[in-house]
Amino acid sequence: MSIKVMIVDDHVLMREGVKQLLEFDGSIEVIAEAADGLECLECLKRVVPDVLLLDINMPNKNGIEVLEDIKKNDINVKVLILTVHNEVEYLLKAVDIGVNGYILKDSELAELKKAINHVNNGESYIQASLIPSLNSRLVNRDVDKEKIDSLTKRELEVLIQVANGMFNKEIAIILSISERTVKNHISNIFKKIDVSDRTQAAVFAIKNNLIQL
Repeated sequence: MSIKVMIVDDHVLMREGVKQLLEFDGSIEVIAEAADGLECLECLKRVVPDVLLLDINMPNKNGIEVLEDIKKNDINVKVLILTVHNEVEYLLKAVDIGVNGYILKDSELAELKKAINHVNNGESYIQASLIPSLNSRLVNRDVDKEKIDSLTKRELEVLIQVANGMFNKEIAIILSISERTVKNHISNIFKKIDVSDRTQAAVFAIKNNLIQL
């Protein structure tokens, strides 16, 4: 029995090209298409694909937002992201949400079909070239978590204010402590998270989702 696939991509030529390639030998059937995230979610109310082939960059909800909605609403479909984005942050975000697979648009057809088959069988599939950077980022994130866990509750509050661009005097007022105490906290924070200035501290906070931009 053929695998039922839905293609979600805002480029018509991309959808048409992928559809023709996938359906060539009859093992895969494209049962639906959508041009953006909202259309995808509406379509999933009417059709039940085995695998959703999902782009990231799209209008009216991007692929990451669609993936979040699918997981939040327990929509029963396997999701394989097909994207140009090889940056590890996109992959990490998708993995955290619970994506079934992640593959780049410059892949060969054989690998795309292999990914679809793996995902359809309940296995995860991440393009081999992306795995080293993902593993490296996961290791770094574990190290960062240890650093965050070493901060006291007050130090974490101070770090968040630093990341929000507040000066020591402002932080002192917000947290009802003295400027001297703020300086001491910042000195301890810098040592614990291994940074040397406020900019690096802010980047650390943003990278680890301590504040939202």
